[in-house]
Amino acid sequence: QVELLESGGGLVQPGGSLRLSCAASGSIFRIHTMGWYRQAPGKERELVARVPSGNTATYADSVKGRFTIRRDNAKNTIYLHMDSLKPEDTADYYCNVVLTYYGGTKLVSDEFWGQGTQVTVSP
Repeated sequence: QVELLESGGGLVQPGGSLRLSCAASGSIFRIHTMGWYRQAPGKERELVARVPSGNTATYADSVKGRFTIRRDNAKNTIYLHMDSLKPEDTADYYCNVVLTYYGGTKLVSDEFWGQGTQVTVSP
């Protein structure tokens, strides 16, 4: 099977920076898209940034110019560098990976979510 392990959340002051990471492990054949979503209290989960295999990353308008997503294919890991953080960035951040894995005698494509990591931006 496949597991996603997130790390890097925490408390930071406005204007500060944080880096999130998400590592995929298991019987992975190929990773297609990797990305980050977030969900603030009382709001729906929204896309923050994602990077398809071999393609350019896309970002939510609210984080363009402040957040950078980076994918390390050798380590099956993605990173989210968050700069100039604002209180409205406070949310639970979730890693999302679409991949194909070895499911017994066949290849299976599916979508996986990390456990979530909390980011709080507050004075």
